[in-house]
Amino acid sequence: MEIRRTTLEDLPRLLELYAQARQFMADHGNPNQWGPTHWPPEALLRQDIAQGHSYVCLDAGRVVGTFFFVQGADVEPTYRRIEDGAWGDHSPYGVVHRLAADASAPGTGTFCLQWAYAQCGHLRIDTHGDNRVMQNLLKKNGFLPRGTIYVEEDPYPRIAYEKSPALEAE
Repeated sequence: MEIRRTTLEDLPRLLELYAQARQFMADHGNPNQWGPTHWPPEALLRQDIAQGHSYVCLDAGRVVGTFFFVQGADVEPTYRRIEDGAWGDHSPYGVVHRLAADASAPGTGTFCLQWAYAQCGHLRIDTHGDNRVMQNLLKKNGFLPRGTIYVEEDPYPRIAYEKSPALEAE
């Protein structure tokens, strides 16, 4: 597998992957995370691509996954307020959002998370409380739950996760 930046030519495939992800989540007890808002909207995906924050995962040249990734100091405004816990590392971090993968390529989610972590060595990510599949993926990849955050697109709380060498002793 390999990771590269998304191009506009990839957009139809991204829309397919997100449609599949919404259906998968609904089928597995998580209909509210992306379903009601038809998340993510195409305009946001176009913006992510234009800003260079959208990535695709390729398996034998075929797009099998996609995600948003950005890194820096305080790059995710919704992470400034965390309830029922706290971030464990206050250094600059990377953020992964909108991770979606084709079921035909097992291990895509792990590959994407490992790639993002290798870019910066400190990641934060969040997921809906009903998204057991993502929660298991994050735990399997060494992420620790840190508390609760809220996003702008819907009223549902999200479980915030973090992975950093500074947290390995926990």
